Amino acid sequence: MKGLREIKTRIKAVQSTEQITHAMRLVAASKMRKAQESAEHGRAYAVLLLDLLSKIKDSLGDENCTHPLFSPREEKRRLFIVFSTDKGLCGSLNTNLFKIISTLPKDAIYVCVGSKAAKFIARTGRNLTAQFKISDFVKFSEIKPVASFVLEKFMGGHADTIEIVSSAYVNTLTQEARLFKLAPALNLDAYADYMRSKFKIKVAASEDETRQILFEPSAGELLNSLPEYYINNIIYQIALSAKAAEQSARMVAMKNASENAENLIASLTLEYNKARQSAITTQIIELAGALTASES
Repeated sequence: MKGLREIKTRIKAVQSTEQITHAMRLVAASKMRKAQESAEHGRAYAVLLLDLLSKIKDSLGDENCTHPLFSPREEKRRLFIVFSTDKGLCGSLNTNLFKIISTLPKDAIYVCVGSKAAKFIARTGRNLTAQFKISDFVKFSEIKPVASFVLEKFMGGHADTIEIVSSAYVNTLTQEARLFKLAPALNLDAYADYMRSKFKIKVAASEDETRQILFEPSAGELLNSLPEYYINNIIYQIALSAKAAEQSARMVAMKNASENAENLIASLTLEYNKARQSAITTQIIELAGALTASES
C-alpha cells in the first residue's frame, strides 16, 4: 500500500502543476493576441518610413547626404541593443539570443532591454553600459529613452554602429533570433524589401513611384529631422515584435507543459490502477489461502 500512496501523492502534485501551467497558458494567450496585433499593425508604417527616407536620400544624392546616420564610417567600436525577457518559462527564446551574443565582441557597448540578457552579459564579462525595462504592452514613450541613449553614443562618436539583437515574431509557432544593423543606415531599400517579403506587407516599393515628389520643407531639412524619428520608430517596432515573440513562446511552452502533465497524469493513473488491482488480487489470494487452511 505504500507504493499506492506514493503514486497518489505524485498524481496530486502533477495535477497541481498542470493547473498552474494551464492558468499561465491562458494569461500568455491573452497577452499574446494583443502583442501580435501591435507588432503586425506597425510593420506597414515602418516600411513606409524606410521608403520615405530612401526617397529623400535619392533626391539629395550621395554627395549632399552628409548626415552621420547615413554616412559610412570605420567600425572601431560597435553598440548592441539586446531585447530579452525579464522572466523565464518561454522555451529556448533567450537561449537563442545568447548564442548570437556569444559570437559578438566583448569590448562592444551593450544596452539591454530585459534582465535575462543583462545577467548573461554581466556573467560573460561583457561591457554592460545601460539597462532598461519595458512593460508587456510596450508604449512609444518607453522606447524613447533607449533610442536617445544609443543615438547620443552614436552621434557623439562613442560608437560606430547601432545593432540590435532580438527575437522577431513571425507567427505563433515561429520566433527568430536576429541580429540587425540599425545605423549607419546604408541600404534602406534592402531592409524594406526584406520586410515586404518576410511578412507579406502589401506596400509598393519606393522605386515603383514614378511621380516627381516635392518635399516641404526641403529634403535637406527633412533629412536632419527624420533620422531621430527613424531610430525611435524602428526600435519601437522591434520592441513590439520581441514582446509578441515572448508571449507566443511562453504560450506554446505552457501549452506543451500542460499536455505533458496530462500525459503524465494518465500514465500515473494507469500505474496506480495496476498497483491497486495487484494489491486486491494479493488480498483475495491470501484470504482464499487462509480459508483453505482453516477447512483442512
